[in-house]
Parts: sequence; C-alpha cells; structure tokens
Amino acid sequence: MSKISIVVPVYYNADTLELLYEDMKEKILGKLGEYEIVFVDDGSGDDSWKVMTSLRMRDSHIKCVKLSRNFGEHAALLAGLSACTGDCAVTKQADLQEDSGIILEMYESWKRGNKVVLAVRKERKENPVKVFFANMYYALIRKIVNKNMPVGGCDCYLVDRKVIEVLERLDEKNSSLTLQVLWAGFQTDKIYFVRQDREIGKSRWTLSKKVKLVMDSVMSFSYFPLRFMSAMGVIFNILAVILLISVIVEKITKGTPIAGWASLMCVTLCASGIIMLMLGILGEYIWRTLDAARTRPPYIVDEVLKETEKEDEE
Repeated sequence: MSKISIVVPVYYNADTLELLYEDMKEKILGKLGEYEIVFVDDGSGDDSWKVMTSLRMRDSHIKCVKLSRNFGEHAALLAGLSACTGDCAVTKQADLQEDSGIILEMYESWKRGNKVVLAVRKERKENPVKVFFANMYYALIRKIVNKNMPVGGCDCYLVDRKVIEVLERLDEKNSSLTLQVLWAGFQTDKIYFVRQDREIGKSRWTLSKKVKLVMDSVMSFSYFPLRFMSAMGVIFNILAVILLISVIVEKITKGTPIAGWASLMCVTLCASGIIMLMLGILGEYIWRTLDAARTRPPYIVDEVLKETEKEDEE
C-alpha cells in the first residue's frame, strides 16, 4: 500500500487550519488509504502552532514541524518534504483557495506512473489587477527561464519520492521550489482547477516577497540578467559612436560649435543610471554567491511532533 504525504506550509493561518482540515477530511482523507499530513509552522506569530498541535491530538496521521523563525515558503515546503515519509508528497496551501478534491486526481495520476503532477490554474476568481501581474510573472518565466511553466501557473504539485530526494540534494536558498521541480524533469502531468478568491484571513504575500520571488526565479535559473547587461553595454557604445560621428561631421560640414551642456548632462545621467543598475545586478549575484558559500541551512527546525508519538502514548 502506497503512502501519500500532504505538506502544508503555515504562516499566520490560525483562522483557516481547522476549516482546511475539515475540508480535507470531508473530501479526500477517507479515500486516500495510508496518508500523513505535515503542517510546517514557518515562524507564525499567531496561534497557528497551537491549532496544529490540537489537530494532531485528533488525528494521529498529522505531523507538526515548527521552524525557529520565518524562513519563507520555499524553505517551509522543503522542510515539510524532508520530514515527510510518503512514497509521494503533495503541497497544499492553507488559505482555502484550492479545492482539496484535486489531490485525489493528482494521486491517481501519480499511480499511473507520473513522477510530477502539477495543479494548474485554468481560472482565477481574484482581483483582476492581482491576476494581471501574476500572469505577467508566469509569462516572464516561460519566456526567459523555463518554457514548461504552465500558462496559469501552479502553487500546488505532487512529487514522487525520487523527486523529493533530488530537491533535498539541491539544498538551494534564494530559489523557487516550483522551478526546481520543473528543472528536475521526470514524467509530468497536469491537473486543472479554478482558484478561488481568499475569503478568510489576510494574505501575507507582500509586494517585497513578490519582488524577491521574481529575482530568485530569474537569477537562479537564467543567464538573462547578465546577457541583458552585455546587450545594454553594446547598445550604448554603438549609440555613443554614432553620436560622436554625427557631431564631428556636423562640425566639419556646417561649422556648428560643439556645445550643449544640457544634452551632455542628460547623456551622463542616463549612462550613470545604467551603470548603477548593472552594478546592482552584479551585487545580487555576488550576494547570492556569498550566501551559498556560507553553507547556512535553508531552514532550522525548532520542534517536530511526529505522527507516531500519539500512538506511543496510547
């Protein structure tokens, strides 16, 4: 009998965890066979850990992992995948925006031999502005990072034990776990669902975290920023040569004095801005190299309540 693990990253989700568990219990848990649920508290400042441990007392299949502080969703998912014991594992968001029923479809797809199963959003019933920028992100990823990124994007995916072992060996920080899954390859299937709008709780997915995700996604999997810098340097050099030639030709043919302090300052300021941008991109790469060289772990586990502990007490 195969076993499936459901990994749920938790960050300020005290108000949705009970509802999430009841939804899974009603729709899928009785149909999965052998399973475990791995809740990972990513440094929540609310009662998330208390709710998680309460759920564990009601269901011996629940394992609770508490990180020492907030490390981000990438690290929380990796911690959950490392702690799980299933033959396959599926990630599940705690915000109730994904239908729990898709886990059954993903599990059946895995049984048919697929090592990776992506839950792809075919529609998003969310704020149009939010959907627009999300689609821009996924379009960018498909264009310059990985052409296999689904059009609607995916937050939820099922991975085989072999894929989990690959992710653990990668042990990368400042990266995207979804892109790591796509990069790993393996036989992949897609399950489509409609993502609902969030009705309970407040999203902690801030603008700064979104910007970091874009930078992590591009810089960890693409040479595009470095090639962009080289292209900008070539373009500006060509423009400078053209401008120099035109000024000399005009001086010789028309006797126009070489003047124009304002235009010179505009060019200087523009060039300086481009240089600062390039230095910033190089700085990002240097910092990421330093961060990797320090070999600090991507997460630190503070406490683990295993699913077998309750059975031992009994």
